[in-house]
Amino acid sequence: MASRATSLTMPAELPPATLRLSIDREALAANWRALDRLSGQAAAGAAVKADAYGLGVAVAAPVLRDAGCRDFFVAHWQEVPPLLDHVPAGSVAVLHGPVTAADAAFAKASGVRPVINSLHQARLWLEAGGGVCDVMVDTGINRIGLGLTDLTDPVLGQLQIDVLHSHLASADEDSALNAAQQNRWNAARGMVQHNRASLANSAGIALGAAYHGDLTRPGLALYGGVPCAALASEIRQVAAPEAALVQVRQIAAGESVGYNATFIAPQTMRIGVVSLGYADGYLRAWSGKGMLRSMGRPVPVLGRVSMDMTVVDLTAAPDLREGDWLTADYSLPEAAAATGLSQYELLTVLGLRFAR
Repeated sequence: MASRATSLTMPAELPPATLRLSIDREALAANWRALDRLSGQAAAGAAVKADAYGLGVAVAAPVLRDAGCRDFFVAHWQEVPPLLDHVPAGSVAVLHGPVTAADAAFAKASGVRPVINSLHQARLWLEAGGGVCDVMVDTGINRIGLGLTDLTDPVLGQLQIDVLHSHLASADEDSALNAAQQNRWNAARGMVQHNRASLANSAGIALGAAYHGDLTRPGLALYGGVPCAALASEIRQVAAPEAALVQVRQIAAGESVGYNATFIAPQTMRIGVVSLGYADGYLRAWSGKGMLRSMGRPVPVLGRVSMDMTVVDLTAAPDLREGDWLTADYSLPEAAAATGLSQYELLTVLGLRFAR
């Protein structure tokens, strides 16, 4: 006798999601073109780690590829297969490098470039058969990367290095550390043979030609983030969460809304519920301060954001009905100022329940 689970039949198609992430593909392409132009003689690559900062690599990678991007960076080996559906293996580098022999074997078999971060990783790569790789030098951020003293080790001379990387710690600030790191990066460039050199992230591009090398690695700014004032006029918003109303109701003066009754209605109000909550990355930081819109009309968040639901004030949009869509204000610089979250967090926390 068939079990209940196996006897049930699924419908041919799932109904549409009540959440979607609106992605402006032209804005994404325009942001890459702007950053490529600002990179001067260097070419701009693209950091597409964390599923293209939450936008979806299946969406972002083809747009960036068609805009002219030829270098793509991920952090984990598990991020490689979805990316290879859209770009050639030789254009992909894995920033965390081969931590195990299995990592090195996968890099060798797939044709992507491992970024070597330690002498141990260099040996693993050579033991796997070697080939073209990148190298990361730590010039002051003190995360992963070879130290300058490591560059004298004979094992480095056996590597076929395409890109010699380093990473700025304070590119979004007026910090003396930027120049110190740039000087150490230049010293590293003279210590090992390599084809190209890369230092600048999104904010680093704005520091000028001395930081560009041959290849820049923008990430946040591609997706609408503005890491420094110098880029504010160049970067367009790319993504905005949208949610459908799942219920519309009226409450009386004195009634409360949501957990812990943090909002009390001052008068009779028409309110709505959208199936958007902190499980989707619309975090509790938006409680009582978030703003959604319908055709430009303000639809403020009322009370606390819940796991799967947020209540909104429909006073300014009395025509809205269940099933109608609202768009959340999500310009990253403004959203960061409103919530205290970083622009990176605002993007990468957006959940899988959004249709992209």
